[in-house]
Amino acid sequence: MSGQTIERENVLSKNFSTPFDTVPFDQISTEDFIPAIHLALTNGRNEIEKICNNPSKPGFANTIVALEQSGKDIIRISKILFNLNSVETNAVIQQIVRDISPLLTEYSNDIALNEGLFFRIKSVWDNRSKLRLDKESEMLLEKTFKRFTRNGANLTPDKKELIRGINKELSDLSIRFSENVLNETNEYSLHITDENDLMGLPEFAKEVATNVAKNEGKDGWIFSLQAPSYSPFMQYVDNRALRKELFMAFNSRSSKGDKNDNQAIINKIVKLRYDRAQLLGYDTWADYILEERMANSKEIVYDFIYDIKKYAQPVATKEMEELTAYAKTLGFEDERLQRWDFSYYSEKLKKEKYSVNDEILKPYFKLENVLNGIFEVANLLYGLSFNKNSEIKTWHDDVVTYEVYNETGNFVAIWYGDFFPRPGKRAGAWNNTLQSQWVEKGKEFRPHVVNVGNFSKPTNNKPSLLTFYEVQTLFHEFGHALHDMLAKGKYASLSGTGVAWDFVELPSQLMENFVYEKEALKLFAKHFDSGEIIPDELITKIRESANFMAGYGTLRQLALGLIDMSWHATKPNGKAISEVEREADLTHHLYPETEAYTVSPAFSHIFSGGYSAGYYSYKWSEVLDADAFDMFREKGIFNREVAESFRENILSKGGSQKPMELYKKFRGREPKTAAMLKRSGLLTID
Repeated sequence: MSGQTIERENVLSKNFSTPFDTVPFDQISTEDFIPAIHLALTNGRNEIEKICNNPSKPGFANTIVALEQSGKDIIRISKILFNLNSVETNAVIQQIVRDISPLLTEYSNDIALNEGLFFRIKSVWDNRSKLRLDKESEMLLEKTFKRFTRNGANLTPDKKELIRGINKELSDLSIRFSENVLNETNEYSLHITDENDLMGLPEFAKEVATNVAKNEGKDGWIFSLQAPSYSPFMQYVDNRALRKELFMAFNSRSSKGDKNDNQAIINKIVKLRYDRAQLLGYDTWADYILEERMANSKEIVYDFIYDIKKYAQPVATKEMEELTAYAKTLGFEDERLQRWDFSYYSEKLKKEKYSVNDEILKPYFKLENVLNGIFEVANLLYGLSFNKNSEIKTWHDDVVTYEVYNETGNFVAIWYGDFFPRPGKRAGAWNNTLQSQWVEKGKEFRPHVVNVGNFSKPTNNKPSLLTFYEVQTLFHEFGHALHDMLAKGKYASLSGTGVAWDFVELPSQLMENFVYEKEALKLFAKHFDSGEIIPDELITKIRESANFMAGYGTLRQLALGLIDMSWHATKPNGKAISEVEREADLTHHLYPETEAYTVSPAFSHIFSGGYSAGYYSYKWSEVLDADAFDMFREKGIFNREVAESFRENILSKGGSQKPMELYKKFRGREPKTAAMLKRSGLLTID
């Protein structure tokens, strides 16, 4: 009406009227988040109060299930916000995250430390033997009870307040850590104007760097710390001084004593985690975390790391001796290689030994072809089909969206793919959900899954062509997506990737195996220009080169796991970051001392992700995936019986049962380390 202001409706505060209830990103304003989350928090608190004040005797349905199904709008809005903060952030979104995160932490604390609520949960737990629950419901009850006891429900009031403060501060520090790494990554660029400085760099990498420079209104070439720019530079550029410059920029991120420095933040995070563990009755943060993992003690983790190290270290030492000797045949004059020499000389040696490198392989890995190959693999294994839907709204024009269906035509999931770097997007690759799978009041909610990467964008002359490592990465993240898409449970918190951290990488790493298989590669590896299917001799070379520098790669992965444990498995002792890393880095002896080289200040997995005291899980899961994939190899990599068993016993079950129980149902026994050692070429040492 004339003279009246019509208040805009907050789309986040209502159910979405969109295809498959997908997020209407085109309708969301940043102004919507704070009022929407305030309303959702109020409603969530009312739901908790209703549970606490229920006059009926505490039961599984009116307490445990009611708690599980409370706060759904909080989860929905948070998933949207934190997805945007990862893939398309800006100063406004970052401030919203800073404003909202304390509110979410306070809400979580209010629930975890609610005495009336815990009284009801404990009552159900104490009477569990009389409830006759199915396995999934038993697991929900167990995890709910443990979640409360492990978050301070049994503490005295004064200690509960300390836990509240620690939780809030840890949330704030994690956000600051992540922002600092993103800022440091975005603020650096290497501008080169003399083409002689780029001798050795393939045309595909030059073209990308030229386009970046043009977009910034500059001549020459611009390189960044994003993987599609950084990795080719380190592998191919002959200019050693420039390789060192870029290497040190990457490996000193957030450690320069400036506004983006994370060193003090790390010390605060580590101390607060230790204090929190102590308050809860655990010796260290690692003891607290590992209680709920497959490797359920730090002793098991250390034994695992050092057992694999026995096989990897002599192989890695031999590999580095060979690489150094090879570098000297090319004119390298120093006694030992530096860290910024490794990628350069190993790429050359790999090509000489196996006549294969990324420059040769990239033309066969057009992004769209690889995607179609992944979809076909998923169809052959699990009967899934993927229909592109350009009408579903996304957060950026680069994002592609697909509807996923099973063989009987039933809707399975929505899948989003976001593959190119941009300033508002953090580095790396990951999987997350905008909506999980669960059942409520007889209605099943199907998942909306997001896969993110940072691959080379198409240029004026070429489509997006992936390195072989990027192909592996795409398959890896899609393995996580399958875990979420094929979930078939009752409870969202146990659905899909809601499993122990050292089990969550099994489906993702199992999918990586397919990129080495001829049957799979022939489905999608086609030359982007000629359409030629990848020749058998190149597939042979890919397989032969699979274990190239595997000893070093294994040692490097174990070293990262040890750095993680060094921070979290002992009492904080005030040691400098450089000292902690030097003692834990298993590759340290292979190189001369490198001043200002650090890992921890940009180690987002353990300081702003979910992998604290858990980075070992990547290698742990390698044992699982190698052992599991042997079963696929034995009966055919696309054997539907094996795939159906993996779907039924692993993918669909999520966290509804203990990981080892699920694995044994699939494999018929516990996993054996031998398959991983054999696959990596670490069992035999000349």
